[in-house]
Amino acid sequence: MSKETHKKSSKRKDSKFIKKIKQNMYKWHRVIGLITIVPVIFWTFSGLMHPFMAHFFKPEIAHDKIEQPIIDKNQLQYSIQEVLLKNEISQFKNFRIVNFNNATYYQVKTIIGELWYYDASTAKKLENGDQKYAEWLSRYFLDDQKSPVKNSEIVTEFTSQYKYVNRYLPVYKLSFDRSDAMQVYVETSSSKLATYNPTSRQFFIWFFDTFHNWSFVDAISNNSVRIITMIFLLSIIGFSALSGILIYGLLWKQFKKTDSLAPKKGLRKYHRQIGIWISLFTLTFAFSGAYHATTKWAPYTLSQMVYEPTFITKEIPGGNNNLNLDWNRFQNSSLITLNDTTYYRCQLLEKDTKRFKMPKDSKWNKKEDPKYEVIYINATTNKIAPNLDLEYAEFLAYYFTDGAPKASCCEMIDTSEDDSQPSFENIKLLESKVLTDFDSREYGFVNKRLPVVKLAYDTPQKTTYFIETATSRLAAVVSNSDRVEGYSFAILHKFLFMDWAGKNIRDLTTVLAALSILIVSVLGFILFLKK
Repeated sequence: MSKETHKKSSKRKDSKFIKKIKQNMYKWHRVIGLITIVPVIFWTFSGLMHPFMAHFFKPEIAHDKIEQPIIDKNQLQYSIQEVLLKNEISQFKNFRIVNFNNATYYQVKTIIGELWYYDASTAKKLENGDQKYAEWLSRYFLDDQKSPVKNSEIVTEFTSQYKYVNRYLPVYKLSFDRSDAMQVYVETSSSKLATYNPTSRQFFIWFFDTFHNWSFVDAISNNSVRIITMIFLLSIIGFSALSGILIYGLLWKQFKKTDSLAPKKGLRKYHRQIGIWISLFTLTFAFSGAYHATTKWAPYTLSQMVYEPTFITKEIPGGNNNLNLDWNRFQNSSLITLNDTTYYRCQLLEKDTKRFKMPKDSKWNKKEDPKYEVIYINATTNKIAPNLDLEYAEFLAYYFTDGAPKASCCEMIDTSEDDSQPSFENIKLLESKVLTDFDSREYGFVNKRLPVVKLAYDTPQKTTYFIETATSRLAAVVSNSDRVEGYSFAILHKFLFMDWAGKNIRDLTTVLAALSILIVSVLGFILFLKK
């Protein structure tokens, strides 16, 4: 056989082979597209609504946080010990000071976890104090003193309307009789606004939860089935995008020959032209979505990660209304125990705090958050213990890692001579600092709690703890695997790589990408029906 004959024979064989692949690819591309058309429409359409509702049509509220006033020492006629003893309370978890309805109260957390309120001037208990404070907070955030409250309830777990992204638990949910049917969620233990939902946002949350997070699968099955179903379908969507790239991209020369004989017009032409360009977006959304879904296996437990030792009222030596501090800057206090010693954790307005003031007629007229400092005062000696905030944060990190109640920092440390067992003493602390802003994607605004102490340890996963010392809570734990998934979702799903252009442009880009995928999917489905 001559060389030329062999080449022609080889070309014929290659052509048949490629033709066979093309036929199968067409078939499977259509089948995959048909299987995923409904999930794609669900995800893209609900995804389109997110930037609109979360940014372009975001509801506004009068105040998103409460300003901590300076507490006059004269308002604290009774110390916390005197108040508790007068009311025959021998044990409690902690206390802090709150101001509302022109009075100053001790907010006391009982050993059964309830919040009770006692007037600091009279030592009398305020009946239904927590519910009254929740209503006062809600009205303050709304700047609405007139609308009646339709319903007030305590939320102890996340629901279809109060999602885990809000972080705070337990919270009060107050529904107001207004035209917008406003619902306000507040955490009375920290005076924080958790979230607020008018009618429009309530509908959006339901729609997004149903069609983007597929909560309807939870209703008929369980969380594991929902995650498996989503990952399976997202994987198929990814294969559909890859097959489209292979057919219309890498084998484009073969299709070009076919199209020259029988040119494709109308919907088929546009489906191919648009599809090849948006396949990359389909892959990024599908991959990051599936990757993100894998993090939803474990239940949310951060709300339970709080250190709450029991204090004996009689054993607290010094009164909180006689502390050696600058009372002209005093804002609040609570108790902590560290190394078998009890301390008052006090918050003071920072010296010479200056606020940047905008012109009154400016639409950007917002007060700059006042800065404050935290000091710890020994309850026995009434002396300030310097640099204790970071030490207390380290103790809390040990406590939460150990997972069992302990009395002191030293007991947290494993001093076993067995080198095969990890010891906190042997783990190097790479970084420790106080974060007062959500200044990085590692600890973003979704974590809610500020200020926190960041503790980065030299572990194989470079585990970092974020501790809110004000409430003795673990705010977040981040390891290398979390960082990889977080960046994947932020960049590939939320398009944070467009931050340089501003939030409006970034959200617009996300909308256009999702809209393009939706259009191509619908075009493909119409083509299938026409054939």
